[in-house]
Amino acid sequence: MKSRMLVLALCVACSALTSPVLAAAAEKTPAPDKAYLQKIWDGWATLDPANVAQFYASGPHTFFDIAPLKYSSWDEYEKGVRQVLADFKSAKFTVNDDAELHPAGKYVWGTATVKEEMTHKNDKVDTGNFRWTVVFEQQGGKWLIVHEHVSVPAQ
Repeated sequence: MKSRMLVLALCVACSALTSPVLAAAAEKTPAPDKAYLQKIWDGWATLDPANVAQFYASGPHTFFDIAPLKYSSWDEYEKGVRQVLADFKSAKFTVNDDAELHPAGKYVWGTATVKEEMTHKNDKVDTGNFRWTVVFEQQGGKWLIVHEHVSVPAQ
């Protein structure tokens, strides 16, 4: 009987000790890399914000886009950018070779320039490069964007 109690006590102790270790291991998702950045922009190239929602954190976060000035949450961003993208029939985005990613604990911040080619519904084509600064936070085993800034140089 004593040996059964000892085994039970050891099982409980091991379970209590391994739970935090397993939880921490689940949070050890590989940090974003250039391929991950390109995957995000490939999603934007579909012109449907629903295809990139998986990369953005919900809740109150600030996202600066080319237009309008600012969004205060993913829901606001998705709604606003859907209206902007409605004028386009196709898009292609390429993360340039200057992409840099900087791990900072449960965050990773990055910068890149992104080449864009967007075709309006009236067939006018816009091309150029824009700047992208992004902050990822590890949440639930995924790297989600909690802040983003997209801008173009002043003309």
